[in-house]
Amino acid sequence: MRWLMVAAFALCSQAALAQTAAPGDALLYIISPNDGQRITGPFWVQFGLRNMGVTRAGDTAANVGHHHLLVNADAKDLDANAPIPTDRRHLHFGGGQTETRLDLPPGKHTLQLVLGDAEHKIFEPAVISQKVTITVVDPKTPRRPKARRKPARSR
Repeated sequence: MRWLMVAAFALCSQAALAQTAAPGDALLYIISPNDGQRITGPFWVQFGLRNMGVTRAGDTAANVGHHHLLVNADAKDLDANAPIPTDRRHLHFGGGQTETRLDLPPGKHTLQLVLGDAEHKIFEPAVISQKVTITVVDPKTPRRPKARRKPARSR
């Protein structure tokens, strides 16, 4: 009887650690802002997803998930068997949102999307966007004047 309980516990533990399957052709991407873009003030981040659906957190339907936006963090550092953290660098969109407005301090920042399953875990294979690097410019900083071309001389 004791070995039966140990075996049942082992199976339950394996199931709890298992990652949710995602289609191999799922594609997660940031629609805007663009990589390398210079931004002044608060800005919109729009999320894109192909070959899967967006839903609320907790929905266990097949081929759906919800967004997590990593700000100045790297998806490679996430534990595939643990829920994606929720903090200032790991923003959670469990209501099925597909965009957000960010207000970041001046400087360079990276943005990256990760699709989470019903339990906020990474899918297998992982559904992760490319990183986008942006520069937030202080609106009080004067712009550099563009170089002016000298007018052509007439003869």
